Amino acid sequence: MARDETGKIRFNYLERTIRLPDRTKLKAFILKLFKNEGVRVTEVNYIFCSDEYLLGINQQFLRHNSYTDIVTFQYTGKGEAVQSDIYISVDRVRENAGKFGVSFLKELYRVVFHGALHLCEYKDKKSKDSQQMRVKEEYYLSRYVPRGT
Repeated sequence: MARDETGKIRFNYLERTIRLPDRTKLKAFILKLFKNEGVRVTEVNYIFCSDEYLLGINQQFLRHNSYTDIVTFQYTGKGEAVQSDIYISVDRVRENAGKFGVSFLKELYRVVFHGALHLCEYKDKKSKDSQQMRVKEEYYLSRYVPRGT
C-alpha cells in the first residue's frame, strides 16, 4: 500500500502517550478493513486520550454522563468516503484489558477496529447488533494480532 494512502489514517495522542508498534502496518490494515467492508476513506483520526477527557466529550456531545472506551464521530453521509474522529480512552482500554484477561495491546486493537467498524455502519446497541460487531472484531483481530499478544 502506498505511503500516501496510509496517511488517511492518523494517530493523535492528547493526554497519554502509548506505544503503538508498527503504526504504518496498522494503518494499512485499517485501510484493508475498510476496503473489505466496501467503505472508502478520506481521513480517520484516532485520538488517544484519558477517561476524563473522553467523559467530557461524552457529556458535551452525546449527553451521556458515563465513562466509555470509545466515541466515534462521522462527518460524512452514507455512501460518501468516510471522514471521522475516533476518541479512545487509554484508561478505559487498560481497565477493560484487565477485566477481560487480555493484553492491553490486544484490547487496544479491538477498540481501534471497533471504531472502524462503526464507520462501516455496524451497530452495537441491540444484542443482535452487538453480537455481529463482536464477530467482526474477532475476525479482524485474528488477522492482525499475533498469537500471544
